[in-house]
Amino acid sequence: MERETHETGRTIGQLAKASGLPVSALRFYDGAGVLAPDWVDPASGYRWYGPGRLAEARLLARLRGAGMPLSDIRLLLASLQGRDDSLARSLLDAHRRRLRTRLAEAEAELSAVHALLDSRESPMTPPTAEPTPARPTRLSAGAAELAAALDSVRFAVGTDPELPALGGVLFDFDASEGRLRLVATDRYRLAQATVVPAGHEGPAARALVPTPLAEAMRALLAAGPGREADAAELAVEGELVTLRTAGRTASGRRLPHEFPDYRRLVALPEGRSVTVDAPALGAAVRRGPVLTERREQDGEEFPVTVLTLTPEGELAVAADPARAAEKGAIAVNRHYFLQAIDAAAHDRLVLQLGEPTTPLAIRVPTDEERRLSILMPVRLSA
Repeated sequence: MERETHETGRTIGQLAKASGLPVSALRFYDGAGVLAPDWVDPASGYRWYGPGRLAEARLLARLRGAGMPLSDIRLLLASLQGRDDSLARSLLDAHRRRLRTRLAEAEAELSAVHALLDSRESPMTPPTAEPTPARPTRLSAGAAELAAALDSVRFAVGTDPELPALGGVLFDFDASEGRLRLVATDRYRLAQATVVPAGHEGPAARALVPTPLAEAMRALLAAGPGREADAAELAVEGELVTLRTAGRTASGRRLPHEFPDYRRLVALPEGRSVTVDAPALGAAVRRGPVLTERREQDGEEFPVTVLTLTPEGELAVAADPARAAEKGAIAVNRHYFLQAIDAAAHDRLVLQLGEPTTPLAIRVPTDEERRLSILMPVRLSA
């Protein structure tokens, strides 16, 4: 029996690919007694699933996608072993009723929130856009420094057409501090860079620069012969944002949206700080094992890396990510994590770690405000 299953069945990786369930989920469902393999190799521990398991795995994926509790799924799959499917249908109907109740409750809560937002509106309420300075604001900075700041944040710009307020880079100049902050977020990660202008005039100014204009600015600042010594001038005049350097200009209208309060988003609870060798960590992440998750908002699949601390207190990529995640290690979007490390452009970085549900912060140790990235951790579906 064991030999027949081994030869005609699927490995856990093959079943994952055919069913759409991540390998980590299949391991979890095995441990939860929901979908056990037909045979486990006693020497290697490899799991093998018989031909009939694919239909069960696909059904399990759909039921989990519908949010059915594992206890109900376990009972439903067991009930399908016979000819009578009345129990399975009853379980489905009960779950549908729960979903309708939850939807009605959620609709009521959302309506209440909309009412709260409506109550904030009045004829005196300013338009939802970054405030226009009473007079022009101009500041000068090194072209290379401004280019590096843009490189540090533009990877985090949002692309969701339903969230236009995240579709650009915020240029936030604080006249009292004499600092220009560039900020971008797509809700899954946030990046901030700080530039200290060589000179400035005019009041504080905030301008949400659309992505095409931000890219045009970066192209204008591209390094060339002697360009590192060139100065760039940034001006916010009414609705226009203009960058001038080396006799060239990039100008356009700012976005008519209000950017979220990023200072609140970067205020994280205290956690453990770990200094890492960025190139070595990046290489370990690139060659290390990954899990596959599916984003709830759009169903897009993405790779997940699980980070853990060694007994010596060093950060490492978990060799067995599913097991490490079960023990409370931090799971991150692999692409986003690598982009944040690369954008920091520094060999030594400080990672601030908290609970598995706490955002992870990546900072440059020499100036923790000048380069900062924050990543939301991934909540594994299993």
